[in-house]
Amino acid sequence: MVTLAVDIGASSGRHIVGWMENGELRTREVYRFPNGVTEKEGHLTWNIAALENHVRTGIDEALKEFPDIASLSVDTWGVDYVLLKGDEPVLPCYAYRDSRTEAVIPEVHEKMPFSALYAETGIQFQPFNTIYQLYADQLAGRLEGVTDFLMIPEYLLYRLCGAKAHEYTNATTGGMVSAATGEYDQKIIRALGLPEHLFQPLSQPGTVIGEYKGVRCLLCATHDTGSAVEGIPMEGDALYISSGTWSLLGVKTPHPLTDEMSMAANYSNEGGVGYNRYQKNIMGMWLVNRLRAELCPDKPWSEITAEAEEKHFDHLVDANDPIFLAPESMKAAFDAKLPHPPKCMAGYFRCAYRSLAQSYKNAITEIERNTGRTYDRLYIVGGGAKNAFLNRLTEEATGKQVIALPIEATAIGNLQIQLKAMAKSEDA
Repeated sequence: MVTLAVDIGASSGRHIVGWMENGELRTREVYRFPNGVTEKEGHLTWNIAALENHVRTGIDEALKEFPDIASLSVDTWGVDYVLLKGDEPVLPCYAYRDSRTEAVIPEVHEKMPFSALYAETGIQFQPFNTIYQLYADQLAGRLEGVTDFLMIPEYLLYRLCGAKAHEYTNATTGGMVSAATGEYDQKIIRALGLPEHLFQPLSQPGTVIGEYKGVRCLLCATHDTGSAVEGIPMEGDALYISSGTWSLLGVKTPHPLTDEMSMAANYSNEGGVGYNRYQKNIMGMWLVNRLRAELCPDKPWSEITAEAEEKHFDHLVDANDPIFLAPESMKAAFDAKLPHPPKCMAGYFRCAYRSLAQSYKNAITEIERNTGRTYDRLYIVGGGAKNAFLNRLTEEATGKQVIALPIEATAIGNLQIQLKAMAKSEDA
């Protein structure tokens, strides 16, 4: 049985075909495309039409090589969505790094204090959470006449197969899903006066929702971190980092932890495939990606990390400081937070890597305190797993055994969920 994962990140997307061979999952990338935010009228947006075109093109390429593909699914980053009036999208499709939510956050918290939101959902505060984006839309009049809102992977699947589905793991990222029931929290929706018809029942990963060109369309864990955690060949309970634009650091827990210590440490409880993901967003490779784009766009990463390893600039910054979220100049953001700027370019990268490792250490200390458990191993997957310097810094800072797996964990998890679902449907 052959399945297709469409895995889209904030900077690129890929179509990866998977099948079982001699008891092992085999994969092949058949299409890759660029992605990124575009500025439109002073706002950061996604070109949702271009994403859809790439998704369709990649599927066609996959079918040329693998005409017997049985199923496909799409995963992307969380919190962002597309509004619909019937079948037509309401544009622009805003990107989470846009600043439009800043003005409305105080008003949201007046209607429902963050402590109450956290007690209901267990979702960490981030200025870009779906709850703030939707409230900004409401105040701007963008929800008038809107019939649906679909998270981005569900929107892309809808464009393929015509089904308007709402997948559980992705919905939890937005700060409006009840930690107790696993459905949209009506108390929050009513407190904010949001249109109740937008919040439909949630479907679990593995649900078949339709068909496109003879290929069944499934819901994987459509939030990419949900699929990534499924793709980690984890032995027992262990820490994980899904290392990309963001570093998502966490552990699996049986149930959400919505206590005051978890809220104070700004931990999220996001949906997993049969478990809770207790995790924190850390700024991640965004820091070094933006430094490179600004300071040395043509320099290979191998040279950047080698130079950073040799230098001795040892000041740190708080990697999660809001100043780093979407600065016009990442270098200037670092300069603003350092007692004095590095004397050479490599110093900025060294500072970023060491600051990330320190953030990982701090987050793990919080996890072990809040869960009452200690963990020996830390699995790192995603693009950041390829960075040997950062992995070494992380092992030194945390004291954990770092197991770096430079694999397409998100695509693997996406494929595994599909394969299990398809096998189950054949057995039924």
